[in-house]
Amino acid sequence: MQELEELRKQLGSVATGSTLQQSLELTRKLLRDKQNKKNSGQRLPVFPPWVYERPTLAGDFLTGSGVSTDAAVPIGTLPLASQESAVVEDLLYVLVGVDGRYITAQPLTGRQSRTFLVDPNLDLSIRELVNRILPVAASYSTVTRFIEEKSSFEYGQVNHALAAAMRALVKEYLILVTQLEQLQRQGLLSLQKLWFYIQPAMRTVDILASLATSVDKGECVGGSTLSLLHDRSFNYTGDSQAQELCLYLTKAASVPYFEILEKWIYRGIINDPYSEFMVEEHELRKEKIQEDYNDKYWDQRYTVVQRQIPSFLQQMAGKVLSTGKYLNVVRECGHDVTCPVAKEIIYTLKERAYVEQIEKAFNYASKVLLTFLMEEKELVAHLRSIKRYFLMDQGDFFVHFMDLTEEELKKPVDDITPTRLEALLELALRMSTANTDPFKDDLKIDLMPHDLITQLLRVLAIETKQEKAMVHADPTELTLSGLEAFSFDYVVKWPLSLIINRKALTRYQMLFRHMFYCKHVERQLCSVWISNKAAKQYSLHSAKWFAGAFTLRQRMLNFVQNIQYYMMFEVMEPTWHILEKNLKSASNIDDVLGHHTSFLDNCLKDCMLTNPELLKVFSRLMSVCVMFTNCMQRFTQSMKLDGELGRLMLEHGTMLGPPTEAERAEERARKELARKYLAEHVDAPQLASSFEATINKFDKNFSAHLLDLLARLSLYSTSDCEHSMASVISRLDFNGFYTERLERLSAERSQKAAPQVPVPRGPPASAPRVAVTAQ
Repeated sequence: MQELEELRKQLGSVATGSTLQQSLELTRKLLRDKQNKKNSGQRLPVFPPWVYERPTLAGDFLTGSGVSTDAAVPIGTLPLASQESAVVEDLLYVLVGVDGRYITAQPLTGRQSRTFLVDPNLDLSIRELVNRILPVAASYSTVTRFIEEKSSFEYGQVNHALAAAMRALVKEYLILVTQLEQLQRQGLLSLQKLWFYIQPAMRTVDILASLATSVDKGECVGGSTLSLLHDRSFNYTGDSQAQELCLYLTKAASVPYFEILEKWIYRGIINDPYSEFMVEEHELRKEKIQEDYNDKYWDQRYTVVQRQIPSFLQQMAGKVLSTGKYLNVVRECGHDVTCPVAKEIIYTLKERAYVEQIEKAFNYASKVLLTFLMEEKELVAHLRSIKRYFLMDQGDFFVHFMDLTEEELKKPVDDITPTRLEALLELALRMSTANTDPFKDDLKIDLMPHDLITQLLRVLAIETKQEKAMVHADPTELTLSGLEAFSFDYVVKWPLSLIINRKALTRYQMLFRHMFYCKHVERQLCSVWISNKAAKQYSLHSAKWFAGAFTLRQRMLNFVQNIQYYMMFEVMEPTWHILEKNLKSASNIDDVLGHHTSFLDNCLKDCMLTNPELLKVFSRLMSVCVMFTNCMQRFTQSMKLDGELGRLMLEHGTMLGPPTEAERAEERARKELARKYLAEHVDAPQLASSFEATINKFDKNFSAHLLDLLARLSLYSTSDCEHSMASVISRLDFNGFYTERLERLSAERSQKAAPQVPVPRGPPASAPRVAVTAQ
């Protein structure tokens, strides 16, 4: 029966041991797969399988290995002195992970602490003392298993260093047990002496076991292991010996981590094969930075892993990330980076030491990258070049360019030849003062698949949940003209693409397309003014109903020119000067990014491109202006055709040579008759009334939309404290004309909205008169 019970215990211990081994193997496999995935080009080393298959290599208790061949004398039959001597010998074995004859280790269940079975026949007083010493053996077993487990490659260099430091302490512990064994063989070691001599080691082994258990439970690797050790060191502030022990372990474990940190903040290189460092590198190609609508490369190429930030570096994590990123950019441009303030970082409880070193490295990296971009890569010069073209800073260039491309841009976008536009752009650049720009060859033509409004919504939706829907949205089904699809693009090379990325270029494009369309409307209105001069040759009767069209055209022209002046000289120029001033005082590349983004955001906001309601009203105003110019052009063109037809009939009616004097007089008479006929035709009552009605309709629509725009601008300037909006109002309504119309319109609306007093039936008529007067 006893043999059956012993066999059951052996089978249970084997099953438990195999389950634990399977769990450990699965953990190692998961870590190994993760690390190999990260290091796709380099497979990490692993221990051969026999390391885990031979339990005698572990230095821990061998449970379930069979019954000992030594026949143990029942301890209850021995005298007290012999019992003590036998138990001391057993304890010396147990303290180094070997079962004794009367004290044996129980099989482990999971990661629980080791327990022991003591012969129940042992004297009670001796058993009590034995039970006080056995926790040392249990702690030793925990530490030994931790050292063997964490020595595997998969657990990372920090755990390797911690296990090595623990192994050094365990070695000293084993030396102590060897010295006690020497005393025992000389007959000089009693149980009381053993208890006395083991006291100092008991505290040390207990702390080691506690740390090992905490690391196992937290599944700590890399920075999380250092956080645990640091916090434990800080918690032992009142216990100098325990704190010294934890400091020793933390300092040893932090060495490989600090080596990775030093290489990152001093050279911009990450060498982290086991994913232990606080900064993680992602596979992103810098060439795609001009295709992405966000700052993905700069924001996501290197990211902070919160779990791997040691608690003593938590406050400096942002600067650690930025320092390495700055140096990495310079290094990827082919420049060797060697930090002159590089110094070995050693763990200490005084966090100020880390702060000073990281601050010095950060300042150096910021200066190196900023100098590299500003001086060698000429960032400000590139920004000025972009401003020259996208924000229409080069006036003569745009006059030449719009003159050259006017006919081409009137075509549908599918009929436009991009190479022809490129040639015209090159010609305009060479013919203007833009020829002196060293970066003019970076300017390109871009025919967008969507109009300005769609592009605006795409840019505004970049950082929202609508990003995916907007990016994959189909372009408008309407056929775009070249003018609606036209935009500039700019070729930006690494590392300037960190600042002038696709997101920034898209915002520049939106500003350009908005101003380009305003400039086009202005040109159309000016061309109407030129073509309307033909009306002067007709009778004065036409001037009466042409005056309304001329007045409306001038109002439209004033509106468009004032809007352009506001955007160029009251928004973009002051904001640009602020940007240049901020760039001069910037201390790092993140400040440059922030100032540049702020510049674009302010320009978009103050140019009314971030407010859908204002943009909708403004686009309607522009549409009314364009339709008005088309109508006027058609009308004046019809008059020109009639006049031209009469001229051709009168001047080229004969092929018999030059006209004689009589023929010339007859021609003059015919011209006069034709002019009178054309004037009568133009002044026909039906045509006059139709034209006047059309002009009145345009006037009504334009005034209504302009009043709506002014009302909304007034509302935003007061409610949202948008002071720039007040400047637009004062410029568009400089004499209070529209303000009076707004007040009159508001009064009419309030009268219509006022409740009507019912008029009673019967003779009294005074009540309605009072009600009307009250209204």
